[in-house]
Parts: sequence; C-alpha cells; structure tokens
Amino acid sequence: MSIFDEKRAEIEKYEFMMGAERGRLAVALDLVTDSLILVGQHGVYCASSRNPAAPALDLQAVLGGLEGAKALIQSVMEELRIQREAARERARRREGVA
Repeated sequence: MSIFDEKRAEIEKYEFMMGAERGRLAVALDLVTDSLILVGQHGVYCASSRNPAAPALDLQAVLGGLEGAKALIQSVMEELRIQREAARERARRREGVA
C-alpha cells in the first residue's frame, strides 16, 4: 500500500485546507514529527555508553536527520504560503485597477 492510499483522508483534508502542495507537505511534516517522537522514545531505552544521558550515536544521527528534514519542510511550506499570499494581493490590485 502506498503512502497516498494509507494517508488518503489526511491528504485530502490538508489539501482542501492548504492547497495540494502545502497539504502534502503538511502530511509529510506530520509523518516526520511522528517519527521524531518514536525515535525519541526509543532513545530513552538505548542510551549512549559514553554518555548515559544522551541517546545512542545512531539515534542521534537519525534524530538530527529528521529534525533537518522537518525544518526544510517547514521552510518550503512557509515559502509557498508567502507566494500564495503575494499572488492573492496581485489579483486584488488588478481587480481594483480593472
């Protein structure tokens, strides 16, 4: 089963609220956030032998990658929002001129 089938309801909900691109990114962001939570919980049980207060090195790498991916997704969503608002503003101005 593909992610599109598995998350169909969520994708449709977010696409309706935010548009196709931002909606799919929102679902991806939810998936990344859920993964961060799971890895973080796993990190409680798999502590580093060098520093018992920190997760194992492999989990630290996974957490870092997921956090980076989350930040990138958020930045793209924000850029798309800005572009959409700018397009709406241009359309309003054209309507006012016409």
